[in-house]
Amino acid sequence: MRHTTLLELAEREGLVLPDALVEDWPPVLSAADEKGWFRFQRLYDVARSVLCTEGDVRRLVLEAAEDDVADGSRWLEIQVDPSGYAAKFGGITAFTDLVLDAVRQASEATGLGIGVIIAANRTRHPLDARTLARVAAQYSDRGVVGFGLSNDERRGRTEDFAAAFAIARRADLNLVPHGGELLGPASVRTCIDQLGARRLGHGVRSVEDPALLDELVAAGVALEVCPTSNVSLGVYSDLSSVPLPQLLDAGATVALGADDPLLFGSRLAGQYATMRAAHDLSDHTLAGLGRMSLRASRAPSDIVGAALADIDTWLAQSGA
Repeated sequence: MRHTTLLELAEREGLVLPDALVEDWPPVLSAADEKGWFRFQRLYDVARSVLCTEGDVRRLVLEAAEDDVADGSRWLEIQVDPSGYAAKFGGITAFTDLVLDAVRQASEATGLGIGVIIAANRTRHPLDARTLARVAAQYSDRGVVGFGLSNDERRGRTEDFAAAFAIARRADLNLVPHGGELLGPASVRTCIDQLGARRLGHGVRSVEDPALLDELVAAGVALEVCPTSNVSLGVYSDLSSVPLPQLLDAGATVALGADDPLLFGSRLAGQYATMRAAHDLSDHTLAGLGRMSLRASRAPSDIVGAALADIDTWLAQSGA
């Protein structure tokens, strides 16, 4: 969500936003302890509370697509937990229908390919996750491309969600749980062994276990590395400490991501710019990151092929 949109919708609804989402935006965050995560989650919940109408949801999706196009993106995967909006929008299925129709409209308006990842919430019961997995499977031919698991990875037992991921696996959805950010390599191991993850939301701390990282490389498991998020939540002290070079040197498949642009104050292009500056990355390395991101996605082959060709053209024109 754009910050300007948040302010506009909050004013319309008569909602008083905390200072961290107004004059002190983007907020200073940390999730090093439970108190820090609670504050982050509270800000997230406050922000999403301004979505009150179908038009708001459509606007949110359209603006996300417009912003990604402006950043040079060719494919966007939006992650959503329908259960968090079910009460306001007529149920899980009704909200999923709304999101998918909004995605269709946004894609037609911007030319950007968009897929949807339905994510379960670690703080809810695993049976709720099974319900969402069945919904995701039901819509696998209508734009849902993956199934995830979100919220604080220190909460609950990741292995308890294995049955939900088995449902998603049978529907040939990409399995993309969050793990390996707030917790270390053990969290990554559980996501791989118990959930069958094919791509990890974050996974950056797999670098702390070279043997595990080698396994991820051999299995082709991709890592969604979100540098600004990692620093904002206190996983790393600064951008130069984000271990992107180590991951690349090990042969890992890395897709740079913005995580939550509203709360972290940086979009997709910003992740490439900050990593280039922090680690003195070459044009060849940036191009490689773009290629890996496309190949780790569920974008259709024609979109991937055209985007890869454009990356080659950019690299040739850069003189690298």
